[in-house]
Amino acid sequence: MTKTESQMLIIFGASGDLTARKLVPALFRLFKENQLPEKFVVLGVSRSYMSDEDFRKKVVSESSYLKDSIDTDSDLINDFSKKFFYEDVGTQYDTDYKHLEERITTLNAKHGTDGNYIFYLSTPPSLYEAIAKNLYGQQLNRSRGGGFKRLIVEKPFGYDLESAKQLNSGLQRYFKESQIYRIDHYLGKETVQNLLVTRFANSIFEPLWNRNYIHHVEITNAESVGVEKRGGYYDKSGALRDMFQNHLLQIVSLIVMEPPISAKAEDIRNEKVKALKSLRIMTDVDTLHKNTIRAQYVSSSIEGEKVKGYREEEGVNPESTTETYAAIKFFVDNWRWKDVPFYVRTAKRMPTKVTEVVIHFKSPHHQIFQDSGMFNKDNKLVIRIQPDEGILIKFGVKVPGQGFKVERANLDFYYSSLVENHVMQAYERLLLDAMQGDATLYARADEVEAAWEFVDPILDYWKKSDAKVYGYSAGVWGPENADELIEGFGMWRNPGQNLADDPGFCVIC
Repeated sequence: MTKTESQMLIIFGASGDLTARKLVPALFRLFKENQLPEKFVVLGVSRSYMSDEDFRKKVVSESSYLKDSIDTDSDLINDFSKKFFYEDVGTQYDTDYKHLEERITTLNAKHGTDGNYIFYLSTPPSLYEAIAKNLYGQQLNRSRGGGFKRLIVEKPFGYDLESAKQLNSGLQRYFKESQIYRIDHYLGKETVQNLLVTRFANSIFEPLWNRNYIHHVEITNAESVGVEKRGGYYDKSGALRDMFQNHLLQIVSLIVMEPPISAKAEDIRNEKVKALKSLRIMTDVDTLHKNTIRAQYVSSSIEGEKVKGYREEEGVNPESTTETYAAIKFFVDNWRWKDVPFYVRTAKRMPTKVTEVVIHFKSPHHQIFQDSGMFNKDNKLVIRIQPDEGILIKFGVKVPGQGFKVERANLDFYYSSLVENHVMQAYERLLLDAMQGDATLYARADEVEAAWEFVDPILDYWKKSDAKVYGYSAGVWGPENADELIEGFGMWRNPGQNLADDPGFCVIC
């Protein structure tokens, strides 16, 4: 097990929701599992005035996100809360950090964190460069006396390719690329990481992972909720920016990538970049028209309850053309994947919450059981990322009795069956990796830009052309014409029942 050095975690935007909801619970689970170093402190930094004790109450001892632990592990919670401190930077983040540097130096000397600092920017991306600049101004970016300095930033990593490049260059002006950790919580999920193990550690899959044996690849990310209270943000973003450009293309890169030289972080990240750069960029209008679908959910009744349409949500433009459903068909230009179509969709207000990868294998070239019930029942490898994380293999077996009637059987594994193991949650794993200097699951600058290079032409086409925005009733699996994208292959795998009372399809723009 890699040793975690003594260190200090400095969280900018510490009074915000992410700190209390995700970061502190993840740190507490690491503390409970004895994964944190003995000499470890957290310094919250924000524009709100609070004392150390106020901050401890807010994010630890009186936090609703730690309620169960507060009731059952009161002594542990008390010890944990003593590791938290707070510093107010005033009315804005773009200011002189002299007092912050003094507080960090004092805490470092008192608690023996050896000058090892991680700066976590839980702020809007518009503040990243200003914070990095002011840390640089106090030389807090330098590894003085052997201590490391790392910078973790949250998504979104830009709004398009140009803004992503500006964001990267802004950070790289003050921190080295090797110090920058771009966090994507999807990569912290065990089943996403297991894509690498499934591919490269199993001789039943590794030789088959190419165009000779795989017919097509399908990825679904579905959420049963709507935009909730994020209407204002979501209307400026949309499904393609919110989910596809980052989370789903990260998954695509793990499926597409070539075997890395080793399991070292840079070797894996090098192959992920090559994978993203091999995606065939669509620029032709006809190609974009045939291979992309966007849609919005419209009002519906789900289990007898009236549900708002997207344009009725708070903060959303009543004439918005922002997509809550995006489905993309694309190809990969290399030997391994030549002519193998990839189908990726992401959407709000689906029948269920689910994210999964489906590898569809080709049928045998010589089919002696064509009339046995196996027509259009291909072998599948289903990797469920959430919920009920696990792996499912679908294959043909003979139905008992006379003749050779074939039915499809399931062979499955669920992570929940590993009761003797503590399965880390996403932020838990990613925070620990950053503390240990392992950047494997963090995005590199060229990786982020390669993803935007693929997505930008689609966004431009949707913005500038007369590409239709379809409507689908909240609670169904998207617009009916979405199946037309999977030309000649049948339809999407819909992992759940349709809960809507009025399924439907229309063109709303």
